[in-house]
Amino acid sequence: MAGPSLSLPAPAAQEPAYGHDALVVCDNLVRIYQTESVEVQALQGLDLLVHEGEMVAIVGASGSGKSTLLQVLAGVDAPTAGRARVAGHDLLALTRSERVHYRRDVVGFVRQQTARNLVPYLTAGEVVDLPMSIAGRPRAERRQRTAQLLEAVGVAHCADRRPSEMSGGEQQRVAICVALANEPRVLLADEPTGELDSETAQEVFAALRTANRDLGATIVIVTHDAAVSGQVARTIAIRDGRTSSEVLRSHDDLAAGAHALGEEYAVMDRAGRVQVPREFREALALTRRVRLALEDDHVEIRSDGEAR
Repeated sequence: MAGPSLSLPAPAAQEPAYGHDALVVCDNLVRIYQTESVEVQALQGLDLLVHEGEMVAIVGASGSGKSTLLQVLAGVDAPTAGRARVAGHDLLALTRSERVHYRRDVVGFVRQQTARNLVPYLTAGEVVDLPMSIAGRPRAERRQRTAQLLEAVGVAHCADRRPSEMSGGEQQRVAICVALANEPRVLLADEPTGELDSETAQEVFAALRTANRDLGATIVIVTHDAAVSGQVARTIAIRDGRTSSEVLRSHDDLAAGAHALGEEYAVMDRAGRVQVPREFREALALTRRVRLALEDDHVEIRSDGEAR
């Protein structure tokens, strides 16, 4: 005679990992530099998600950690702790050969200094061809890709010119082509308009927008230029090594072509921390301790010295 059957509870559904559907994932990211006897914490538990097809701007004061973040995402700096993943690549676990592949094929990088993006003795066509040649792509394919990229960003006329024969804006647009040559999943740009006048900066931004909309690159731009950060759907502010706020803009606002103000949100990290903007803290005399009150549809923050 068979004994009584036992029914076991079904296993609980496992919660998806943080950022499982994002192309760029930073989870409690830490980067510490040691300079002689001084320890500098450039990133202090930063969280960031960027999804495929996005074009985002990262802003922040000097020393906030934004350029360090870009260097980590580019595979130039190794994170100290936390988690950083780009297109499925774990940036804390890359071997030397994997890092070479990652920097050649997965990410493209555009620097602020135009002279550092190009090679003085190579023409625009030759320098765009170079990364594809190193990757071993066939000559006919390289020639077609080079022509396509130069045409897309409006510098086809520079194909046979060396950097000394091009304007700063033309050099920077050629640099974007170089960064896109091997069809990277992510294009990183560090102050790409920092050395340019406003009109030329708009030409370079238009080239980045073309790379995003027409060529399919996900783009992360570090910038001080409000004219650039105001023309993307999402602007992320970094303060003291952490993401502090985001400004979101609607597609309708961006389509209008003007600098869109958008709506600003504070960012809550995975530990529940929120950075209250300085002007809010000063206006309400918020200091070391604050009172929190949970209301029906919001959380109230009061100064410690305020009456209950």
